[in-house]
Parts: sequence; structure tokens; C-alpha cells
Amino acid sequence: MGGAERDRVGAGPMGPEQMIAEARKAFFVMFGFLALVWLAQLANFADHYALSRDYGVVSGDIGTLPNILTAPFLHWNWAHIESNSGPLFVFGFLAAYRGVVRFLGLSLLIVVTSGLTVWFLEQGNVDTVGASGLIFGYFGYVVVRGLFDRHLIDTLIGVVMAASFAYMLTVAVPGTPGVSWLGHLGGLIGGLVGAWLFRDRRPRPVKDTHSGGTGPTARAALQPRPDNPRADLHKELGDLGLL
Repeated sequence: MGGAERDRVGAGPMGPEQMIAEARKAFFVMFGFLALVWLAQLANFADHYALSRDYGVVSGDIGTLPNILTAPFLHWNWAHIESNSGPLFVFGFLAAYRGVVRFLGLSLLIVVTSGLTVWFLEQGNVDTVGASGLIFGYFGYVVVRGLFDRHLIDTLIGVVMAASFAYMLTVAVPGTPGVSWLGHLGGLIGGLVGAWLFRDRRPRPVKDTHSGGTGPTARAALQPRPDNPRADLHKELGDLGLL
């Protein structure tokens, strides 16, 4: 696996060119995912929501256990998908813009934790579908990612998201009527765990034999030569915690 690929899966910081490229890919990944969800809704609506009945998650039903992978793509009505689409795109993009490969691993983790929470703990013969678990997972990931990665900008984004969307947590607690609060809670837990599992693993500083001190030589290796026209940009982004 090359150095660029290692950056995407959390082995170290990315340069600005890589970050821009990953943000562009994140936009198209989320656009494609939303398009797929809406196409599924059209087919679902045309078939009187048979897809939701056949591929949703029902607690304790072993036959629906594999459906934890399909349920996030399905919804029960137009209001359901409309309410999910905006937050799904925004939080999904913010979760993906630092690395699409890392984001795909995170998404799988959230789908599994949300689906299993519903499958094990939901009461009654309830058929659960919807992307809400993913939304809560991405939300949790975005809020705490900056703390684990030690990125100033990501930390500030997390603070803003937490302050702006804290009300979402009210539908991830017991007793919320009409929603799968267990799916929300399971997704949120998956996002928080994913922030730690997929954190940047930066190399430890090593002994600098020339100066007699220590320094983050791996990080310094990412910096361009002083005569490079992008040297000032790299330095400013590094000071902001973007590198």
C-alpha cells in the first residue's frame, strides 16, 4: 500500500492537494449515495413499499439479519426520505472529506452497529428501515473526530455541529415516539467508536541526531522545499491543524 493510500485510511496527515482531491471525491460519493437512495425510493413507492417490508430489519428475526445492509437505503414514505436527505448529505460529506476509503469503513461500522442494536433490542414485530442510523453515526464521528486527530479545524467543525444539532440527540433516547431511537443510538455509538478506530495514526517523534533534540521528522518530510511556491501555504495549513 503506497503512502497516499495510507493517508486515506488513517495512517497519517494529508497534504492540501490530497485533501482537496478527497473532498471532491467525498462530494461525488455522497451525491451518488443520495441518488441511489432516491432511486430505491422510486422503486419502493412503485411497488407499494414492498422493498421496505421485505428488506427491513425485524428484531429477533434471523431471516432479516442480513437486511442490516439494505435497510439504510429504504424508507417508508416521501416525508421520511425528505427529512433524511439533507442531514445525510451534510454529515456524510463532513465525515468523508478527509478520506473516502476511511469513510467507507466508517459507514460499514455504523450500519452494523445501528442494525444490530435494532435487531437485538427493538421490542415488538417492528420493521425498521431508513438512513437515520447513518446520519447519527456521521454526526457523532464529525463531532469528536478533531479531538482524536488533533486537527484544529475539525475540532471547530465538531463544536459548531454539536452546538447546532444537539437537538438531534433527543430522538436517540428511550421513549421517543414514532422513530427507531435504538437505531439512532446504535448509529451514534458506531460513529463515536469509528472516530477512534479511524483516527490519524501519526508517527511518534524520533531522535534528531544532528541537533540533539527530538522532532516530528515524518511530519517534516511532508513539507515542501523552502523554494517551493507552495511552502507558505503548507506552513499556514499546518499552523491551522489542517496538515
